[in-house]
Amino acid sequence: MAARDGLQSGEVVWPTEHKLELIRRLVVAGVRRLEVASFVNPERVPAMADADAVCAGLPPDEAVRYVGLVLNDRGMDRAVAAGVDEVNFVVACTDTFADRNQGTTAAGSLERWRRVAERARHEGVPAQVVLSTAFGCPYEGEVPVDRVVQMAQACADTGPVRLTLADTIGSAAPADIDERVEAVLGRLPAGVQLGLHLHDSRGTAVANAWVAYGMGVRSFDASLAGIGGCPYAPGATGNVCTEDLAYLFERSGVPTGLDLDGLLRASRWLTDRLGQPTPGNYARAGPFPRRDVA
Repeated sequence: MAARDGLQSGEVVWPTEHKLELIRRLVVAGVRRLEVASFVNPERVPAMADADAVCAGLPPDEAVRYVGLVLNDRGMDRAVAAGVDEVNFVVACTDTFADRNQGTTAAGSLERWRRVAERARHEGVPAQVVLSTAFGCPYEGEVPVDRVVQMAQACADTGPVRLTLADTIGSAAPADIDERVEAVLGRLPAGVQLGLHLHDSRGTAVANAWVAYGMGVRSFDASLAGIGGCPYAPGATGNVCTEDLAYLFERSGVPTGLDLDGLLRASRWLTDRLGQPTPGNYARAGPFPRRDVA
């Protein structure tokens, strides 16, 4: 998610060619599903103003799925015109976050999702929905589990390829993952995959991912070097780091299809380009011999 969530709230707006180079390096490192841009109002998120140009410059690769974030009908129009392979939509669990992030209520964001999902089916474009603030809201605090389950069911009823629970401000601990993943898993229709979008604001994201993996979750959003955050969620620091997560799974005997050395090179390139330290741990500590190496 580095090219979208990772760069959307940075102080420096990257030129299109640098974003395309970042995406290229991620593909070389084995990433096969990338969120590359968000089709949102450029006045609110200037860093994503070149979404159409980024998509136009993407290297064609049948093995790679390029994903675009949309938040309304207009964004869906642009994403379809840009030729993305998949769209990603956000529904908020709380009214205050929905208002700050999307200018609507939680119910309003759900209704927008239903329209986008219908359009996606008509266009033959797979659609994923992310349920934001599923583990806590920066404005309303605790979000009841029943509320999360209710919103998850309403989202899943439209038939997304994936429903992702987002720890938008990194407030979840493993016990929260256990509680909410179990509650939602039991209510998902057949064919809807459950994913997690984790932030490492309080240092729990990698542990949370491991707990979720043990519960059957196989889809995790991550950002190279751990960069990113939501501009409308105070305190939401970087997403869980791609190379940290890859190391966790590979070291634990779980193949990821990712090249850790390639991710390390890409992460260090990204950090140099940003000109400031990044949150990821793996790039700072460096590689460690695999378990099958004597």
